[in-house]
Amino acid sequence: MTDQSLTRDTLEARLRAIGAERYHDKHPFHHRLHAGECSMDEVRAWVVNRWHYQASIPMKDAAFMSRCTDPGLRRIWRSRIEDHDGGVDAGGGIRRWLKLAEAVGLDPDYVASGQGVMPATRFAVDAYVRFVREAPLVAAMASSLTEMFAPAIHTQRIAGLLEHYGFATDETLAYFRQRLNEAPKDVGFTLEWVLEHARTRAEQEDAIAALSFKTDVLWAQLDALWNGYVEGRIPPGAWRPGEGLA
Repeated sequence: MTDQSLTRDTLEARLRAIGAERYHDKHPFHHRLHAGECSMDEVRAWVVNRWHYQASIPMKDAAFMSRCTDPGLRRIWRSRIEDHDGGVDAGGGIRRWLKLAEAVGLDPDYVASGQGVMPATRFAVDAYVRFVREAPLVAAMASSLTEMFAPAIHTQRIAGLLEHYGFATDETLAYFRQRLNEAPKDVGFTLEWVLEHARTRAEQEDAIAALSFKTDVLWAQLDALWNGYVEGRIPPGAWRPGEGLA
């Protein structure tokens, strides 16, 4: 690696290439899910485990904000927490995810308790929160840029679930529809911030590595689901079919 900085266009192209090569829309579990090939127990396992990721996102963002000395940046980033936590009484991505849990036959309180989350899922998600808490700000922000690639998979998911599963309705899939509106807003700000502030070659390579790391976090969760619930090697302590039903 040379010390010469990348141009903005080159840096953006390398960040976007990560999605083309490594984003979890390419994982066979998602292909199985969107094609209607998952059993309901596989769907429930996905909902239970993805909960840990969903519930950790606002904590990740709060950890990031605690390090920001710029109040302007904190004000902008705060909307991410509000998007997921919602208000006191209603709204927010977390509550929408629990609506999905209820629709697939799970007890929302069971899902919200975090019981049944696979060890690999917990390890990967907790590593992501720790990374954002400790990494340089440019790298921490760059790790969230998987949102650049999310609208396409949400669109595929909505169409696939509506076509193949009886639990899927506009109401139960509201989490994904809402993210189609929220993610582009977040990406627009974050990508511009990273391109502006990753000035040295080292900072740029850190941003690229951070986004690669985040794709690893997402991919590892699906590998665990495939191993546990498609291949049938459910680890100790993980959700088992029949548990936590409504």
